[in-house]
Amino acid sequence: MVIYQNISLKPYNTFGIDVKAEQFVEVKTVEEVQVLCTTFNLHERKTLVIGGGSNLLLTQDFDGMVIRMNLTGMDAIKEDNDHVWIKAMSGEIWNDFVHYCVQKNLGGVENLSLIPGCVGAAPMQNIGAYGVEIKDTFEELFAVEIESGKLVKFTNQECKFGYRESIFKHEAKNKYIIVSVTFKLKKNPPLNISYGAISDVLKAKGINNPGIKDVSEAVIEIRNSKLPNPKVLGNSGSFFKNPEIDEQAYNLLKVQFPQIPGYPTLPGKVKVPAGWLIEQCGWKGKRVGETGAHKDQALVLVNYGNATGNEIYQMALTIQNSVQEKFGIHITPEVNII
Repeated sequence: MVIYQNISLKPYNTFGIDVKAEQFVEVKTVEEVQVLCTTFNLHERKTLVIGGGSNLLLTQDFDGMVIRMNLTGMDAIKEDNDHVWIKAMSGEIWNDFVHYCVQKNLGGVENLSLIPGCVGAAPMQNIGAYGVEIKDTFEELFAVEIESGKLVKFTNQECKFGYRESIFKHEAKNKYIIVSVTFKLKKNPPLNISYGAISDVLKAKGINNPGIKDVSEAVIEIRNSKLPNPKVLGNSGSFFKNPEIDEQAYNLLKVQFPQIPGYPTLPGKVKVPAGWLIEQCGWKGKRVGETGAHKDQALVLVNYGNATGNEIYQMALTIQNSVQEKFGIHITPEVNII
């Protein structure tokens, strides 16, 4: 474990923003994380824990320690007639984990194929796509308490999952470093193909009785058709959350904007696609200097090569304001802005 000084973070964030970290260290074991916490008194220092850097917008140099999680490994740790429990270390690439499950014909995360990032970030954000969220298969995680260096277990209930929310974004923020996550996968799962264009893609392929792998491949095809590869064009995927509004407010908007889509969630609540709202405000494909909203998906902000994090952030604020003015809806960033 080597601590580097004054390191560029450009290779470590998918937006490709060139800012520097005062200190940078890569950890590969739970023990290294624990030593780092206790030896360097991390609870008293400014720290930033990253994995794939895919849910991150860096707007300035970081005057503290950046810790990159590179803990790897995936194993089946328990099994019964209907389920297999897979434990994955936090530094594993999320899509590699999904592929691992799909290859073993274990269901529950196939709809989450090709989401960027690492396993450790998944429960923090309660990542979701195409009608599925992490909380649906999450069993438990282990995290190192930064102040004490102790290993602590969190159950599904203790994580307090919500829409793109968890305890790690609120009362437990900056207090723990997630080192492993265990998922409960199904051997014969009911497949969720009703959301988005999954069923259309399967029909186009002539697949009438899809399996887990078929659904995963359909999701990958859809995502590849709409979302830019961050290795080619810097981005962090969906920049904003889909807002939830009161059903009464939605019905009023429906009168003014008959085409506005909405999906009932909690009683009296409707989720409105942020991408649709942004597109209606004229942002889809619009470029401002070195940043812009992607031509195929307005929800994705991109770096055309030399944008600063602050330029992307300012554009995000402008988009927020335009949606607020037109629809009276406040959209909030999904990414972590530093």
